[in-house]
Amino acid sequence: MCAARNLWSGLLFGVGAAAFVDETVFHQLLRWHHFYDKSTTDVGLISDGLFHAFSWFATIGGLFIFADLRRRSALRLPRWWSGVLLGSGMFQLYDGTVQHKLMRLHQIRYVDNLAVYDWIWNLIAVLLIVAGLLLAYRTRKDTLHEE
Repeated sequence: MCAARNLWSGLLFGVGAAAFVDETVFHQLLRWHHFYDKSTTDVGLISDGLFHAFSWFATIGGLFIFADLRRRSALRLPRWWSGVLLGSGMFQLYDGTVQHKLMRLHQIRYVDNLAVYDWIWNLIAVLLIVAGLLLAYRTRKDTLHEE
């Protein structure tokens, strides 16, 4: 049970952290896009605010579970980090495939050669997921005897 809670805490935190970085870097600092680019700039800014709120709910949810695990002396940081990597990668891959390509809510950047950006975005996502899976598999043995 603790292994799953460590993983879920990391997953939520990872999703929230990746969304936070996306929102801060690409939406606000670089201003490459908004969460929803099919309307006016005002609607884009509102959609960014809702997206930002979502990222904080996920982050805070993950940290509540983290605090509970720590209080119970059940926190396993390597297992938690595997969840963080998985959550970050899954968020980024979902964003890059579903939101960018299938739903076309926004693109990473509005340039002629978008494929370069898409490949880098999704490749980083896959690397995060693979690293998270490897770490989750490696920490599986550490948590088997607890359950």
